[in-house]
Order: sequence, then structure tokens, then C-alpha cells
Amino acid sequence: MGTIIRLQRKFNLPLLTFYGVGNILGAGIYVLVGKVAAASGESVLLAFLLASGIAALSAFSYMELTDRFPASAGAAVYVHHAYKKRPLTLFVGFCMILSAIISSAALARGFAGYFEQIIHAPITLVAVLVIIAMSAVAMWGIDATAKLAALFTVIEISGLIAIIWFGRSLIQASGNQPTLFSMSDFGIGGVLMGAFLAFYAFIGFEDMVNVSEEVKNPKKTMPRAILLSLIISTVLYVLVVVVATRAVPVDQLSKSDSPLALVFGAVSSINPIVLVFIGLAATINGILVQITMASRMLYGMSNKGWINRNLSKINVKTKTPIIAIVIVTLIMLISVTIFNLVSLARLTSLLVLIVFVLVNSSLLIVKRTHPKQRPHSHVPTWVPALGASTSLMLIIWQVYSTIR
Repeated sequence: MGTIIRLQRKFNLPLLTFYGVGNILGAGIYVLVGKVAAASGESVLLAFLLASGIAALSAFSYMELTDRFPASAGAAVYVHHAYKKRPLTLFVGFCMILSAIISSAALARGFAGYFEQIIHAPITLVAVLVIIAMSAVAMWGIDATAKLAALFTVIEISGLIAIIWFGRSLIQASGNQPTLFSMSDFGIGGVLMGAFLAFYAFIGFEDMVNVSEEVKNPKKTMPRAILLSLIISTVLYVLVVVVATRAVPVDQLSKSDSPLALVFGAVSSINPIVLVFIGLAATINGILVQITMASRMLYGMSNKGWINRNLSKINVKTKTPIIAIVIVTLIMLISVTIFNLVSLARLTSLLVLIVFVLVNSSLLIVKRTHPKQRPHSHVPTWVPALGASTSLMLIIWQVYSTIR
């Protein structure tokens, strides 16, 4: 019998938190703040806060579930334990894989938008090349992936902090402006539409659970890292959104393909090209993490015997599931040539919200069927109930807005 090759446990709390923050930040604020402005007008901050609240409810559910079931293919595993229906398990698993693939395609197009500020090149070509490059890094090994992701995270956080620092006077002045939380001419419909897009900026914590088998002491480390990642990201988002909406007219912000570079140029005397390079690092980071997440999801489902066993094969040298990474990369390359940025973001949000409804309901079932089990990251029953309800509300609104 051959030796079983396993994934390596390389993530500690700081590294996993950087991994999570990098994924959340790279997945939204550098790419979509302008698009949210286009949907919500002056109510951008309200849209982000609503999206944050909905995401936080599901994050708490994920914290308890990852404590109970610390395994790769997280969401699929949770639904499997609750519903014990293989078709539903596969549906959730493939929703998460598809959301990661589509998200990476969106980020690759976001990368191309920032890259265009330096060199004019076909957006699709640039997007394709960056996906190929990041898939090569993902194949190299989780240690290299985690450390590179941590480096990019430091860079992208520094960019947001720079915007906050140079725009601090705008933040202070906003405290006395009642219009900060007021509705724009777009009304509640605009806030909900903006929240649906802004929700894309908060996804990423659910990807963290897919590296559970590569985390040291996952039952304690993973829930703490999820909470820290979401808190750090939300605080940075709120401050940056306040600066952005006060520094640049909403109509200009909504038309920019590199919105934070535009904001940075408005609040500082430093050449905004600095923010362009930071935006490139942020989107690269998001792509790398999404490739890792999707491949680990395939690996986890294969390892459970739910799909072809070949997808769980680990390369002897790199200790990574190379076959799974190759398949994920190929589908990403197809996606990036078909959809535009907003369509990719909307589809990603829709898929993740569907999964959140099922994950929250799974926690409700698990709590009912195992009432005596109280993990360290226990949350009240109303949390998954409200998490499922609000996620479903956002789905219904998006579908209604699309067909009306």
C-alpha cells in the first residue's frame, strides 16, 4: 500500500487572518466601489453597511460550523451533515466552486482595469495572463501561496490606510453631516441593489474554511481568524467609502475602472499611480486565494468520495492538488472571456447568497439534532435564522429587480 500524501498544516492565526483579510479586500473594495456608487448614488455607505450586516450573520454561523466540522469543502460538508442529501451537498459544493471561479474572473478584469492605467493592452488578454500566473503560484505549494497572499495583503491594506490617512479630514467632517446615512434619489431600491453588489466585497471569509485541513488547531484558529478578518475588513471599508464619497463626485466614481486610484489622487499630492500598483496587488491576491479555495473545494469533495477520486490526488513534490487546480484554471479562463465585471460580481454574489441560505439553515438543523453539543464558537439560534432570512431577502430582491 502506498504512502498517503496529506495537505500540510501551515496556517497559524496571524497567517490565516492575513489570508482571510486579503481575500475579502481583494474581492471588492479596489474593484467595485465605483459600481456600487452607480447603483446606490449617495447611499453607498448604507449599501456597504447593509451588506456587512448580512455577511456578518453568516460569518458567525460559519464560525460555529467550522468548529464542529473542521474539514476542506466546508460549506458542502456542513450541508451534508445537516440534510444528508448527496444531490444537495454536490449542489452547494459546485455553487462554491463556481462562485470562486467567477469571482476570480471578475478580479482578473479588475486587475486589467488598473493595469490599463500603466500600459494599454487588451483587457481580456491581461486577465487571462494573470490567471495563468496565479494558478502557477497555487500549484507551487500552500506555504508559498500563504506567504505571498500575506505580502499582498500588507500591500493592499497599506493602500487603504493611505487613503484613510490623507482623507482623515473628510472623515472628521463627515461626523457632523447628517447626509452621511441619508437616502439618495435612488431610494431603498438603490440601496438594496448597491448592497447586492457591495456584498461581493465582503465574501471571502467563507473561503477560509476550505483550507481547514491546512490550519494548525483549526477548531480554535479558524473561528477567531474569520471574526478578525471580517472586523478588520469592515472597519477599513467604512472609512474608505466615507473618504471616497466625500472626495470624488459619485458620477465620476461610478465611471472609473480604477476608482481608488481616482480617490487617492483627489485626497493627496502623491502620484495616484502608487494606488494603481497597490490595486494590482490587491486583485492578484484575490485571484490567488480564489484559485486556492476552488481547488481545495474540489479536493475536499473528491476526498469524501462525492466526485471523482482523481481530483483529490496530491502532488508528491508540491503537496498541492494539481489536477484540481488545472481544472479550476481552465474554467476561469473561459469565464473571463465571456462576462463583464458587473455581471461576474452579481453572479458571484447570487451563488454565495444561495449557499449562505443553506449553510445557515444547516446550522439550525444541526443545533436541533445535536442539542447537547456546544462548541467553543457557539452562537444563539436567532443568528443562523436571521442569516438565512436576510440572505434570502437579498436574493429575492435581485431576482425581482432583474425580471421587472
